Amino acid sequence: MRLTVRVTPRGGRDAVEGWTQDEAGRPVLKVRVAAAAADGQANAAVVAVLAKALGRPKSALRILRGDTARTKQIEVEGLEPAALAAAVGAPPG
Repeated sequence: MRLTVRVTPRGGRDAVEGWTQDEAGRPVLKVRVAAAAADGQANAAVVAVLAKALGRPKSALRILRGDTARTKQIEVEGLEPAALAAAVGAPPG
């Protein structure tokens, strides 16, 4: 399953904050991390926060697009829509 994630680096804490929609009306999961967006620290923190929230190992998550952007596309191996909804709520739309 692929997720679009909007990341807030240096956000003071690590947390999944729920769903919103982008300009085109597509669902975007908001994630806040305490790590700075330098040397891949924020990306590693995003993977760790999402893995914990979704109950998946970090090795099951992979950033497909957006390594240096706030909006990222992340692939989560073996995640079903029902498990996603149970972990972080159902996407809007």
